[in-house]
Amino acid sequence: MQRTAPEARPDDEARFLERVRPGNWRNPRPKGLYDLAVIGAGPAGLAAAEHAARRGFSVALVERAHLGGNSLNAGSVPSKAIIRTAHAYDAMRDAGEFGAPEVEDPALDFTAAMARMRRIRTRISVYHSAHDLAALGIDLFFGEARFAGANALFVDDERLAFRKALIATGARPRIPDIPNLERTGYRTSATIFEMTALPKRLAVIGGGPLGCELAQAFCRLGAHVTIVQNNPKFLPREERDAAEILSWSMARDGMEIRLNTTATGTRRKGDTKILETLNNDVSGEIEADEILVCTGRVPNIETLDLAAAGIAADPRRGVTVDEFLRSSNPDVYAAGDACLPLKFTNAAQSSARMAVGNALLGTRQRHDNSVIPWCTFCDPEIAHIGLQVWDARRQAIPIKSYTVMLNDVDRAITDGQETGFVKIHVAEGSDRILGATIVASRASELINEMAVIMSAGIGMQALADVVHTYPAQSGAIMLAAQAYRRDTDGTVRNDPSRKPLA
Repeated sequence: MQRTAPEARPDDEARFLERVRPGNWRNPRPKGLYDLAVIGAGPAGLAAAEHAARRGFSVALVERAHLGGNSLNAGSVPSKAIIRTAHAYDAMRDAGEFGAPEVEDPALDFTAAMARMRRIRTRISVYHSAHDLAALGIDLFFGEARFAGANALFVDDERLAFRKALIATGARPRIPDIPNLERTGYRTSATIFEMTALPKRLAVIGGGPLGCELAQAFCRLGAHVTIVQNNPKFLPREERDAAEILSWSMARDGMEIRLNTTATGTRRKGDTKILETLNNDVSGEIEADEILVCTGRVPNIETLDLAAAGIAADPRRGVTVDEFLRSSNPDVYAAGDACLPLKFTNAAQSSARMAVGNALLGTRQRHDNSVIPWCTFCDPEIAHIGLQVWDARRQAIPIKSYTVMLNDVDRAITDGQETGFVKIHVAEGSDRILGATIVASRASELINEMAVIMSAGIGMQALADVVHTYPAQSGAIMLAAQAYRRDTDGTVRNDPSRKPLA
């Protein structure tokens, strides 16, 4: 029996808006003094407000647009929904490899794919709805926030006083200074999911995580994608061998790749958008129906009047904070994309809870980027945690790396997902794990095991004895630890002084 994907219900968007920005919402009357005022209701702000409210503190939460921030509205949730559709669509082309009927050019219902994305977004929005936040005792204010002094802020014209405050305003796409870009028209991660039809030709500017993810997804959905990157490799924060695997994968998908190439201008020719480029003094042009700009993000802090509260900040880096996430105003903290270099949802949520503990509970937790895993959700996925090789070199830390290729892992072979590797960096002379890079179909899941291992202070000797299910791709982690044991031949033991990372 043929099954069809469920269509988006007409009330999906209405239900979504009712949760993230109710049309009939009336801001509460401000309390005399809030224990915590949170500016921004994205992942960081929501985590902070709920964390404080559940511990009995009075909380004011201010949001100028929609609850959920970029992650829910135009980031992680919608992008991963579209990436999943693209993965399913691409798998249909390779069905013959597994003995299933081959479909050379399967039909794509782009409208249904976008409806699925909106349906998923609506479902996930229920977990932090406006009414649920109010039921938790949080005073939710919709409006523009700006500081009115060291311990007060305005929401539009309403004054809120606070003991402590948290800036969690997130970040937005950075728009490069490309001549005529505004006039020609472009999309960013904030607007790409508003498209109602799949563009036949898509030009992507930027080869960072988001640019690569969306470029590959739309290529697999059937768009002719050209990606322009001004560096010699994609994903500048990742190891070269990981970036090279991604380049190979995207080329295999049929993407046109232009590395070491700078976008120098844009113009229109009828309905066609033309992206002008420069590579080694050679000019070029890319014709496209849509131009997608993915060139980084900048913090949303310019309207907060930080100077009124004595808060130091940099327009590109965000609010200046110390290791405890405290700003130059001792009563104001910051978390997430508004202050961190790692602009990921998990980093935002973790830093927000840490800031609340430091601000209200008297804890002295230090924010540490080295224990925050991240992942680029391409195919294969590329994930990392801890030190990179160049970090260790810069800090004069001798390391040794243990690498297991996935084509030596039984489950990867049976899955037909042999492209990739697990690489673990160990401090020379001990079994202390300092970092790891994983390239695999589910690297986002495997890297979480490394996060637990590193946070708990488990070394390679002990890891070699941890029994994994068989067959499993995570067995590559165990194989790397066993390779370490064979290499050291028992000459390096567990370091009794090792403590879990902060």
